[in-house]
Amino acid sequence: MSPRVTLSVAAGALVLAAGAGAFALAYADEQPPALSDSVARYTAPRADRDGSLTFTTDVTASSGVKNVKVLAWPENSSLAQRKPTAKDMSAVESATCEPSDDDIARCTYTVPVTATDADASPSGRWHIAVLATADDGSSTLDPEAAGFTVE
Repeated sequence: MSPRVTLSVAAGALVLAAGAGAFALAYADEQPPALSDSVARYTAPRADRDGSLTFTTDVTASSGVKNVKVLAWPENSSLAQRKPTAKDMSAVESATCEPSDDDIARCTYTVPVTATDADASPSGRWHIAVLATADDGSSTLDPEAAGFTVE
């Protein structure tokens, strides 16, 4: 092969590789937030103290995490038939998020559970629905990000 053809092929391969790399970076920026390591912990109240519900999740979003909405819902409720939607999540409480890496935030939601709250809540399996929204406006809804049991 002549040196001119070899140089042209090498230059073409370089341009193609650069284009593919730029596409991959652009595509990565368009990814919605991703949830990982989601865990719920429920502690029932006792006579001498309140209980609590704590939920944590890691949210990966290349543009940053704008907010994370959290909703606990009982499996034996009307939400079990249709699952929570993004519209349902718009009015619920937010988790507190702290950056833990360049594009990852650790988000935590904690709420006290009084004896009155526990008595009014159905026992059985509960789920945590999460709506994570990135700074670029993309979002991810997981209607069953974690679960816990109320006895």
